[in-house]
Amino acid sequence: MSQTIETQLLVIGGGPGGYVAGIRAGQLGIKTIVVEGANQGGTCLNIGCIPSKALIHAAEEFARVAAFAAGTSPLGIGVQSPSLDLAKTLAWKDGIVQRLTQGVGALLKKNGARLVKGWADIVDGKTVDVAGAADDGGTLRIRCEHLLLATGSVPVELPFLPFGGKVVSSTEALSPDELPKKLVVVGGGYIGLELGTVYRKLGCEVTVVEAQDRILPAYDAELTQPVAKHLKASGVELLLGRSVLGLSDGGALRVRDGGGNELEIDADRILVAVGRRPKTDGFNLESLRLDMAGKAVKIDDQCRTSMRHVWAIGDVAGEPMLAHRAMAQGEMVAEIVSGKKRRFAPAAIPAVCFTDPEVVVVGLSPDEARAQGVEIKTALFPFAANGRAMTLESSDGFVRVVARAGDHRILGWQAVGVAVSELSIAFVQSIEMGATLEDIAGAIHPHPTLGETVQEAALRALGHALHI
Repeated sequence: MSQTIETQLLVIGGGPGGYVAGIRAGQLGIKTIVVEGANQGGTCLNIGCIPSKALIHAAEEFARVAAFAAGTSPLGIGVQSPSLDLAKTLAWKDGIVQRLTQGVGALLKKNGARLVKGWADIVDGKTVDVAGAADDGGTLRIRCEHLLLATGSVPVELPFLPFGGKVVSSTEALSPDELPKKLVVVGGGYIGLELGTVYRKLGCEVTVVEAQDRILPAYDAELTQPVAKHLKASGVELLLGRSVLGLSDGGALRVRDGGGNELEIDADRILVAVGRRPKTDGFNLESLRLDMAGKAVKIDDQCRTSMRHVWAIGDVAGEPMLAHRAMAQGEMVAEIVSGKKRRFAPAAIPAVCFTDPEVVVVGLSPDEARAQGVEIKTALFPFAANGRAMTLESSDGFVRVVARAGDHRILGWQAVGVAVSELSIAFVQSIEMGATLEDIAGAIHPHPTLGETVQEAALRALGHALHI
């Protein structure tokens, strides 16, 4: 080895889980090294959450101006036809990513955690080699007391539709050289629909192919209906209940319906967005022979793996693959390593789809609660009866609450509508704090806001909604 150093905590992966673990460990006085081969911030900051939300905003702005130019907006605003400087839009998006990732590096340094650039190769449960990271350019060997795996996930690649050429993953879709005339999205989950909506609002023809009989199949049908309505209204073609077979000799996408009939779809670009899988290859993880849970590393409620002092957090540890879950786990592991007593037992983990309109799910749905044998009270309040939603021209959707019938304790929230992602904080806090319907109904909510629908849903579940 060119150089050998030692540390208490070694984190493989500088994404949301890894960098938060590094920051918190540094705050607690733990000698910490974070190894990241790409750019700090991981998928979320670089090629996931942040750049996709930036493009969603840009596409919404473009579509709004286009509606003004077409005279289809009821606001009485008229403008000339908009133009799009794609390079400038992407540069703006990349600027946000750069500021955030640089901020991560600064926070690690400020709190005493060292960031090592390079790709980790596991030697054993207490030793990792990083090629090219030594002071002389050779291999840096890092010995540690605790090893934390935070390697994230990668897009699932279909064997009959491999990435390359016109077939791309979400990574390439976030940084296109040019906009395709026609985009086909394989997968009707949140990633495919978010990006498909962006491309449609920027003027591309978009077709979504989904194997299930509806979009967002992980959510209940009532919740996803407004999203399907908006997709169809915007001109997105939905081919549901269709399986993808691969490419024809001419490069068209071959699709088969439930009756066995085949269809070929021509496209300039094909986005495969059928999910993500834990990243467990490429860094010799198999040498540790850890217990696995399917394709993910198996962990307990403290994120411990089957090997002593080896931990795993975030996507590499399986579902739900959410950045905020990884962050919470990373913070917890750092505190356990420092001697604190912690376990990962959140009352609820919010999930958000930044579709148009947005979708939020926190806690139990009505069907999930009933499946557990829980007698419930449930009610929804539509945005069509909310003044703020009307002024935003976004009155589709609703907020729904699920509570236990006996004591009215809130078990879950679901919402679909404009900016409901910002309501998710109130949803998760009410569940974590053990709030009841009466707690929410009795709290004074500011007017006029979208948040009034939260209070009204609780009031309706109690039988006395005021504005419907």
